Amino acid sequence: MESTKKNLYTADATAVGGRSGHVRSATGVVDLEMSVPEGLGGKKGATNPEELFAAGYASCFQQALLVIAQRAGDKLDPATEVKCGVTLFQEGEGYGLSAVLDIDLKAFDRDKTIDMVRQAHKICPYSVGTRGNMEVELKVQGETIPVAPEENAGVAEKGGVAA
Repeated sequence: MESTKKNLYTADATAVGGRSGHVRSATGVVDLEMSVPEGLGGKKGATNPEELFAAGYASCFQQALLVIAQRAGDKLDPATEVKCGVTLFQEGEGYGLSAVLDIDLKAFDRDKTIDMVRQAHKICPYSVGTRGNMEVELKVQGETIPVAPEENAGVAEKGGVAA
């Protein structure tokens, strides 16, 4: 069986000093001081891996919503928001992450919004990459929507579109 995988883009970044160090992307666009989160004793004015992950996931998920809307012949309201909260937790000796995505499409009714969010969750590269590895909660305007176990676990659906 021949693979249809086609690499579209690779981002490169280098970290020095861990959580109390510095990150820089190969392009130089990302060039940031890192710190343990301020609430855990870190310094003000620096970012952390969870904050960067949340920003990337929110942006990527919104792009997946744009793709889903376009496929259906719809257009998203320019004020559409995707908020992402990423939680760092400790469980025994290990650490983990969980995420909550809260989506407000502004212009669509609740049922259509829920359907679009579920479709976006199937194709968003962050959702696909975390599936089966971390808990992701989906919300629409602050209200949790049910997610079937297979939507958060297992191998990603084949044939998804990079968003």
